[in-house]
Amino acid sequence: MANLFDLAGKTAIITGSSRGIGKAIAHRMAEHGANVVVSSRKADACEAAAAEINELVGRKAAVAIAANIASKDALQTLVDETNRAFGRIDICVCNAASNPYFGPMGGISDDQFMKILQNNIVSNHWLINMCAPQMRARKDGAVIIISSIGGLKGSPVIGAYDISKAADMQLARNLAVEFGPDNVRVNTIAPGLVQTDFARALWENPAILKASSERAALKRIGQPDEIAGMAVLLASKAGAFLTGQTLIIDGGVMAS
Repeated sequence: MANLFDLAGKTAIITGSSRGIGKAIAHRMAEHGANVVVSSRKADACEAAAAEINELVGRKAAVAIAANIASKDALQTLVDETNRAFGRIDICVCNAASNPYFGPMGGISDDQFMKILQNNIVSNHWLINMCAPQMRARKDGAVIIISSIGGLKGSPVIGAYDISKAADMQLARNLAVEFGPDNVRVNTIAPGLVQTDFARALWENPAILKASSERAALKRIGQPDEIAGMAVLLASKAGAFLTGQTLIIDGGVMAS
């Protein structure tokens, strides 16, 4: 049964993985045998996260390759450098995202809205289609997009972000149909509120934290490592028949 989750010999690119959910995913994939590329905008943060992962798993499983997801050239360099380092890409995790605005949509600037759409949808489209050709040629691969339960409901304060996350769910469905004949699976994970730096504006707000915790069946918000196990499942043999889906991990918020 342990072999179902074995990622030995696989290589994963994980964007936004110098901290938070992305870092937890990189750690757990490395723990299950994968080589992982830690990537975010700041090289020093990537190096620190990769070193920490290597120390925890007891081998040189992680390398750091900084990249700005808003730049198509930077993403292509990320893919090229990953191929140079490990010779292949088997798993693409689109975790990095932006949300530069907190408030009703009537107050968002065009630049802020465009940044959200660019980094949360278009950049995912770019990176996936840079990684997918070799996966499709090998008839094996996994793409995982980190979405949000915000993509399933409205919000008075993060509406544009939620729109982008709903689009990610459809991106996964569409690419699952396109890539399926080549045995490349595409899914999204939709976390609820998780205690990360990225979501700090939400969980540091006492009213939002209280409301989110009270709505959840588990009566609390999540931790980054509680998302990572699903990413391992989706990338491994355990998820071999799973594609085009959105997997909700929210402590039971949507259930209530």
